[in-house]
Order: sequence, then structure tokens, then C-alpha cells
Amino acid sequence: MTDKNFVEKAYALAKEQYAGFGVDTDAVLEKMKDVVISLHCWQADDVSGFETPDAELGGGGIQVTGNYPGKPESVAEMRADLDKVFSLLPGKQRLSLHAIYGEFGGKKVDRDAIEIEHFQGWIDWAKKHGTGLDFNATCFSHPLADDGFTLSSKDKKVRRFWINHVKACRKIAAEFGKQLGTPSVHNLWIPDGMKDSPVDRAGYRAILKESLDEIFAEEYPKEYLKDAMECKLFGIGSEAMVVGSHEFYLGYTIQNKKLLCLDNGHFHPTELVGDKISAVLQFLDEILLHVTRGVRWDSDHIVTLNDEIIQIAQEIVRNNYLNRVNIGLDFFDGSVNRVGAYLVGTRAARQAFMQAFLEPTGTLLKYEENSRYFERLALLETMKTRMFGAVWDYYCLQNDVPVGGDFIDEVVKYENEVLNKRG
Repeated sequence: MTDKNFVEKAYALAKEQYAGFGVDTDAVLEKMKDVVISLHCWQADDVSGFETPDAELGGGGIQVTGNYPGKPESVAEMRADLDKVFSLLPGKQRLSLHAIYGEFGGKKVDRDAIEIEHFQGWIDWAKKHGTGLDFNATCFSHPLADDGFTLSSKDKKVRRFWINHVKACRKIAAEFGKQLGTPSVHNLWIPDGMKDSPVDRAGYRAILKESLDEIFAEEYPKEYLKDAMECKLFGIGSEAMVVGSHEFYLGYTIQNKKLLCLDNGHFHPTELVGDKISAVLQFLDEILLHVTRGVRWDSDHIVTLNDEIIQIAQEIVRNNYLNRVNIGLDFFDGSVNRVGAYLVGTRAARQAFMQAFLEPTGTLLKYEENSRYFERLALLETMKTRMFGAVWDYYCLQNDVPVGGDFIDEVVKYENEVLNKRG
């Protein structure tokens, strides 16, 4: 157990050190209150959901590896895991739900027929935590998605089913926002695409645009609902063409005043989402982020404090974009303790924002504007080795959550007392 006095003494030294660079660490801790991160429910159970007792992930170019013990087998068990996660995280979190995580009472409710009653339990849970809910249509793991097409399908019956599903999801998300008093971000991702080179790219994209136009014809108050669309470069089984490409959704969201969702695993490994943020926000009011860690491809590894996530946070902080960027996580790993995965990934994302707030941005900008690029580079490198860890530990202490690596013991204890007794 970390000693409180040691943490406070270390913070005092860090505060003095950062002050030498013109950074007020107390002000940084205050700014961290504005960083709200939406946790993705699908890390909890490997994107299986609860439509049926034996629901499993399937289709849509999505894969989860591993079979670590303790996977929740009911909504109650999943909420227990999320309660534990929320209790060990500093700062304010939201929860992002997929449509397959409703409470269906053991009955078969197809996705075009889901209603708010199936998610009222989640609203009550969110009220208990004093937080908001986001939502996602689930356009995969369904027989009508087996051929790789949903909203862009040339089969009218298939297309109608998915249009009705997304309409139902938007209605539910708007009710989330209404009851919880904070807008719900509804994110739309579809797996539509082709494994090998198509002839009629334009035809599929024209159909997708037509489907979206119908879906968004019904408007909801902005204080209840924000609509986002998630682009992708390629997926498993859609290597040659993804219908909802970056260019497609960028054009659609600009024209229709929606949110573009940027997932940093959805682009070529040499492309950086951090570079795209300031570009698209010249034309969009808001965006949604899905923060993950791609290893060579869109593998959705657990987020770590790497250069890519730090650059994303820097771009948001340096440009005062926090009120225009909705931050969500999107990784799933069934090979490790799932509760622990949440904690590692969410803490890493928060640490990236804290590092960005601890930058002497004014000095760096002055160097840049005067073409003093050596000084800019040298100062950026210098800041990497400052006493960041001491500030982070004090932040955790302030938030009454485990400091340093103490959360590891908490996760192991929960595994022994709860997870290992399941199934």
C-alpha cells in the first residue's frame, strides 16, 4: 500500500519542478475534471452481449482472442464488474452500450424491435453512478449480416431490417439523454464491404447514403442525442473495399452536421488520428474518438501510454478542443483479466491527457512561431522525463482510488473472490 505522506511529498517536489517550466500542477488537476471518458461495455464480455443465453460474437470482421476465466454471463454480473472498474478509476467516466446488451428476459427480441424498456435497467444503473450512457447500433453477429452487407445491401429486405434497427437505436439513445440529462452519443459502424475488388463501389455507397438519409430524417433534440458515424480503411473480409470509408463519412457528416467518429485503429499504420483532429474540426462542430491500440492492423489491443495516444491528447488539449471531442475507448481482449484491461486502458488514456496538460504550451508555441525548432524539440524531450508520475499519483490520491500499482492487488482480489467462482 502506497504511503500517503510519500505521495504528498513527491507531489510537492513535482509541483516545484513543473513551476520552473511555467506549469501550474494544481490548475492541471482542476482541468482533469473536464476529461470525461466513455468506457465501452464490450470489453467486459468479448462483444457477446445478452440477446440469447449462448450469444457469441460472429461476423463483421471482428475478432476477440482469448478465453480468460470470469467472463460475465448475465447483465447483473457485467454490472458488478463495471461497478468494480468505476470504483478504481480516477475522474469521470461514462458507459457506451451496444444494442446487444439489453435485458431481454430470455425472450427473442430481434434488433429491429428493441425498445427503451430493454435498457431501462442500464439507465437506472447510470443514475446510481451519476453518469451518462452512449449507444451503438449492432450491425454484426446476425444472420442478416452474414453476407457482409447491412445498410448498403442491395437486398431491400435486408436493408429495411437494418434501417429499422438503427432507427430504434437512435430512439433509445435519445431517451438515454432525456432521462440522464446529458446527451447520448449514438455511434454507427457497419461492416459493409468486399474481400476482393468490387465493380460497383459507387452503387453500394449510393445505397448507404440513401439509407442514412432515411435514418436521420427523424430529428431529436441535440441535448438528448448526438449522431456519429465511424469510418474504416479495411476489415477482415472487407480488405478491398469498405463502403463507409473515411472520405464517405467525412463528406456525409460535414454536409449533414453529424459527428465523425475517428478510431485510431481504422487507418493505415502510418496515419495518425492525432494529425486528423485539427483538420476535420475546421469543418465539423464535434467529433467522436474511439481510442484503441492497433498492432500492425486494427487489432484493438488494450490502450497503453504510447506516442499515438499522447499525440491525440496533445492535439485536443493544445487547441482547447475538449468541449468538441467526445472521448470513447474501443478495445477488447479476452486473454487477460477483463476488469484489469479496463483499468490499464482507461488509466493510460487519462495519463495521456494529464501529460498534455502538463506541457508548457505557451513556451513551445513561442519557440515554434520564431522558428526555434531546436529549442522546441529539446523542451518536448525534456518534459518527457519530468516528475509526471508524482502528479498522477497525487491525482489518484485526490480521487480516493488506488495509487501507483496498488490497483493490481485490487483486481487480483476481485478475481479470486468473484471472477473465479463463475461458470
